[in-house]
Amino acid sequence: MEKVWLFALLSAIVVSLISFIGVFLLSFRQQALKKVLVLLVSFAVGALLGNSFFHLLPEAYFHIHEISTTAWICIAGFLVFFILEQFLHVHSDKKSGGESIKNYGYLSLYADGIHNFTDGILIAVAWMFSPEMGLATTLTIVLHEIPQEIADFGVLLKAGFTRKKALLYNFVSACAAILGTVLTLWVGEQVNDFSVYVLPFAAGGFIYLAATSLLPEILKETSKKNYWLYILCILLGVFAMYYFSASGGHSHAH
Repeated sequence: MEKVWLFALLSAIVVSLISFIGVFLLSFRQQALKKVLVLLVSFAVGALLGNSFFHLLPEAYFHIHEISTTAWICIAGFLVFFILEQFLHVHSDKKSGGESIKNYGYLSLYADGIHNFTDGILIAVAWMFSPEMGLATTLTIVLHEIPQEIADFGVLLKAGFTRKKALLYNFVSACAAILGTVLTLWVGEQVNDFSVYVLPFAAGGFIYLAATSLLPEILKETSKKNYWLYILCILLGVFAMYYFSASGGHSHAH
């Protein structure tokens, strides 16, 4: 059991450190970075939708016998994020470097935190099942997180965070994977049902974030010249999530 704890925690830490992949974006000049941001946000929309419809919801439907239950939990996630955004809109006027932080930046952190927490649960359950499953799950999540974290970093910059704060907050959100791993290892098999019910809730939050918060930001920058480019980036995000979920590394691991 000690080896399970060791390898599971190491896996969660590696997954969390991927959040710093956004460091390479810091080498971009300000003007070039602004152009890249919209493309990253477009990719994020596709990644969020792809992750929801190709990974989270299929996993939930597979494990939750009542189809309507999965649907209701997904809707609940959508509505909770709607309420959360309204709360943030009313109560937060936070500033960063003299610029307002847009609400969807905080929503992105919360949604990504739930997603990373779920990844941590999957990592722990896989390592408890077998070393082979643990390693396969970790590798798949790493591959899955690379495009996701790049997109998340872009979303935070677009929302108005400074580069340093975007890296810091994205890392803190990524550390939810460690929390999910520790909690699952501690509770053991009893947490399995909990992990299953978290999946459709996170999917609902991702769908809300992509459709109502990020897409409007893309539309503000859309013109006839770049219209197809943004669509292409969205599709790339969708296909990236489809590819990594179809690889089967942690499908039905729990």
